[in-house]
Amino acid sequence: MDLQLSGRVAVVTGASRGIGLAVVRTLAEEGALVVAASRTAAAQWPDKVVHVAADLMDPEAPARVVERAVAEFGGVDILVNNAGGPPPGVEFPRVGFMTCGDADWQEMFEFNLFSVVRMMRAAVPVMVARGGGSIVNVSTVQAKQPSAMNVDYGAAKAAVRNMTKAVSQEYGAQGIRANTVTPGPTLSDVWTRKGGAADVLGASYGTSKEDVIARVVPEAQGLITGRMVDVQEIADAVALLGSPRSGSTTGADFAIDAGFLKEM
Repeated sequence: MDLQLSGRVAVVTGASRGIGLAVVRTLAEEGALVVAASRTAAAQWPDKVVHVAADLMDPEAPARVVERAVAEFGGVDILVNNAGGPPPGVEFPRVGFMTCGDADWQEMFEFNLFSVVRMMRAAVPVMVARGGGSIVNVSTVQAKQPSAMNVDYGAAKAAVRNMTKAVSQEYGAQGIRANTVTPGPTLSDVWTRKGGAADVLGASYGTSKEDVIARVVPEAQGLITGRMVDVQEIADAVALLGSPRSGSTTGADFAIDAGFLKEM
């Protein structure tokens, strides 16, 4: 299926690894012109991807990213707000409501909500000037299924979902679509890197990282497929939502969660 992305300009945040890197590669393969924003460059970018070094904890960074996209390619057609998760220096999981103080909550919201707000605030006028565009914000199942694990993260992502739907309503008549993708437990570096979530849970359960990924997480979180989500599965959904082939889809949420969410 031709996604009709050739020549379209995409900005992707959190683009150097995990879901973000898979999104960059997928959009580039489909012919999009990609501006990849991240604090560090990926080990291997697709050809013609423009990297913008940006720390989205800096309130001025989103505007600089969008300005670079306009300077390089003339505008923005697709914005993928993927950056999120634990702020720099923080490791997941953090268990318990009382674990986080005010500074922890502020930092979590700065990274997972306010950076998204600022990216959208910078990109929306550019999209309007081009006749429209597509915004895809990456959320989490914890935004819909709260738990005692990473409470502040789930709350921040729930706010992202609310804000995305509001923007879809306000700017729909101007050609802008806004949707969220909601991953379940995803096999990204948040889990696999040394000292990451799989190591933390492995120490807690008295088992190996490999066992956590292959057995503990699928069983404990009720994953119907029996496995964690692959980053490419998220990237494919993002590319489809960014595409004109999803022209009637806005204000929607796509759960790609291995069957984690059970509600109607």
